[in-house]
Amino acid sequence: MSDIISTGTATGILPARNNQGKPITVIGTEPIRNGFDPLCIKQALNARSAPGVTDLVLNPDAHGGYGAPVGCVLVSPTHVYPGPVGVDIKCSMSLLQMNVDAEQIVDRTVRRAIINAILERLPTGTGKGQRSVKKSRHVNVTQGKQLVVEGASPSVCQQLGIPVHWAEHCEDAFHVGHDNSPASLDERLQTLLQADTRNRFETKISQLGSYGGGNHFGECEVVHIADNERAQQTAETFGLKHGKVAFLSHCGSRGFGHDLATGQFRSLQHKFATWDIPLPGEDRELVYAPLGTREADLYIDDMSLGANYATINHLLINALVLEAFQEVLPGTQGDLVYFISHNIARQEVVNNVKSWVHRKGATRAFPAGHHALKGTKFEASGHPILLPGNPKDGSVVMVANAGAEKSCYSVNHGAGRAMGRKDAARRLDQKTVDTELDAHDILSNCRQYPIDEAPAAYKDFHEVLKSVEEADLATTVATLKARFVIKDGDKAD
Repeated sequence: MSDIISTGTATGILPARNNQGKPITVIGTEPIRNGFDPLCIKQALNARSAPGVTDLVLNPDAHGGYGAPVGCVLVSPTHVYPGPVGVDIKCSMSLLQMNVDAEQIVDRTVRRAIINAILERLPTGTGKGQRSVKKSRHVNVTQGKQLVVEGASPSVCQQLGIPVHWAEHCEDAFHVGHDNSPASLDERLQTLLQADTRNRFETKISQLGSYGGGNHFGECEVVHIADNERAQQTAETFGLKHGKVAFLSHCGSRGFGHDLATGQFRSLQHKFATWDIPLPGEDRELVYAPLGTREADLYIDDMSLGANYATINHLLINALVLEAFQEVLPGTQGDLVYFISHNIARQEVVNNVKSWVHRKGATRAFPAGHHALKGTKFEASGHPILLPGNPKDGSVVMVANAGAEKSCYSVNHGAGRAMGRKDAARRLDQKTVDTELDAHDILSNCRQYPIDEAPAAYKDFHEVLKSVEEADLATTVATLKARFVIKDGDKAD
């Protein structure tokens, strides 16, 4: 049992160690607050005590992670932290809205045909690349070098068959280097390529337009817009269509981002060991770098390279999914609703101070009128928040309320794990998992749904969603009901 002090039905505070500094903000109803695992609480206290940290938020999906909890927000005006970003740089959500009626995919044979058409274009599973499927969109090394520096530039999008205007539907269509220019990214990339004796870059570029393993997925949805005026007006701004089919994707920067992140952890851990610098909570996973140092510059550059990769990976996935639907259902049209990250550090103004906001398993939540949305189509509404639950209980599209200020304009990125992967494999019954999805008429590309990804391995999504709404962080615009799921292809047979 932690020392969380309730401040409301869905909010609380966790005092910092020895009451040194601002308490940790906790978002969650009482059942959620009582359910945080001990590692999560320990990591949160470690992170709060780290140099330069001014704010720390625990979201209702929080659980123990690498160096910092998954489901946390860490704010610092003076330092950057790789741990509160994570090893899957810019792991993100995207949503593609199509003009397909729900009735058009009632037939299981139609859904199975769409699944097959997607799998002919999109590899799934760890290490899989474009050459493992026959209808992928090949990205060569030259294009790869361009896209990790430029992100979703018009040139990159045109070369890869991605609608150029989709870049306008991205939280960040591109990332720049530590000096706010792409030139520093290009210089950093050249250095990395010179050290790439095993041609790993070429291999990682071949993974563009693919899902990874673990909790990454693609999910066919039916959109149900909430029955109230605000939701319907917001849905119209977002481009959501009631009763129509949409496609939700969860993926990140694949092996490229993982290599960059692990390289940064190794480098900084070596520095700390060499200089004999004390680590927050004696946790070697919670390394950091003061802004303005070479170490911080290199981390920002590497994170930005990985983030640009993740952006193009998602946009390419959506282009290929649309192509698959068009093959099975001619006349299908689609448009990107939004692409938003939950593993990234961004510069934002917090408490009137320009700071690096690290979101690890946390999603940006800017409400209507937020200065950062000025001049965008979301200025008067707030931007879309894509919140995945699980196939059985559904997912939601939300929009932030002014109350999101209390959480540094952030919400959780999903339900959050309640069981570790090995624990889930021991405790859950495979037949029950598969029967439950079948009873909800949800298809999958897997003969046996990955048991460590079963809905029961995650927190109660309804309680998590209740936490967000009762804390006045965000409001539901639409629910998404799953019709089929694409998961790790390594577990499909």
